Amino acid sequence: MIFPFMTIFVVWTVRLQLLVLRGCSVKSERQRRANKPAMSPINTTSFLNATIVHPAFFIISGFSGIPNTKYYYVFLCFIYIVSILGNTFVMFMIYTDHCLHSPKYIAVFNLAVTDLCVSTALVPPLIDTFLFKSQLISYEACLTNMFFIFLFLFMQSFSLTVLSYDRCVAICFPLRYNEIITNKSMLVITTILWIIAGLGILIPVIFINRLSFCKSTVINSFFCDHGPTSRLACNDYTPSFVMGATQPALFFWLPLLFITGTYICIARALLKIASASERLKAMKTCTSHLILVGVYYFPICIIYGAIGFIVHHNVRIINASLAMVLPPMLNPIIYSLKTEEFTESIKKQYRRKKIHLTVFNK
Repeated sequence: MIFPFMTIFVVWTVRLQLLVLRGCSVKSERQRRANKPAMSPINTTSFLNATIVHPAFFIISGFSGIPNTKYYYVFLCFIYIVSILGNTFVMFMIYTDHCLHSPKYIAVFNLAVTDLCVSTALVPPLIDTFLFKSQLISYEACLTNMFFIFLFLFMQSFSLTVLSYDRCVAICFPLRYNEIITNKSMLVITTILWIIAGLGILIPVIFINRLSFCKSTVINSFFCDHGPTSRLACNDYTPSFVMGATQPALFFWLPLLFITGTYICIARALLKIASASERLKAMKTCTSHLILVGVYYFPICIIYGAIGFIVHHNVRIINASLAMVLPPMLNPIIYSLKTEEFTESIKKQYRRKKIHLTVFNK
């Protein structure tokens, strides 16, 4: 019952975003054709007796001064297709093989879900915006897009943190692993982290909704990024600036610090193992997770580190977009090739299908 519940939740969240984006696009297109005054870039609403100026739409700038950028977006589309196939395959294998219905693979299933969602939240709107020259996005659709992209990005970080916790308990406390880590406890942990991630981006989105945008409506990014959007405000955006500065620390640096701490504990536990073969066997169970951590956090360190503030706008877009779409593509490949349990499950499914086809042909 765990995996169908998570899958249904993901389908409905992504479906909600697509419906909002589609509805706002249709509405904008009808207004453009009819030349209605509602397409004025600024609409004024009242919020708690204060005048708040909200634009009817934002403009996503994307790259500046680079010809033939459509080939890059086609490349992102190819990565997206591979991500869908890979993560769907991982989810299918975990769901169908009862041997993989363990706490560790609940966390892996959750990672596949977030990978699938973040790709779907980012790439299809990106293709529609730049490949089909529809750089206008309504105010409501922009905030919706911002919420879902950051929600799934935060959950990617949390999922890697949960996997490191699982490996730490398995190696440091092997005799108590089944007592500490259970399916129920893993489900509770992932549910709490989904709630924290949701609140972590819902509050900043609410604060952005309280800002006035009476100047430029051009967002200097490739999606409705929180920082570039809040900086367009013509009133005091200090709360949004503070939250934008603390978000990386809470949702990226703190989990990375926790992961580092778990691997320090794992290294100390491995040094106490006398047998070299046992030590190597224990290390192999962590290699796939370490690769995932490196693939995910290295670009994050560049984006939010000192280098990220001095690089050119176009370089920052390339780095950020690849940081969002490459891990979802690589994660299922790494787990398929580097995890022995998963590899055995694939072989078992293959043998079962082969036997079934042989019996059917007879």
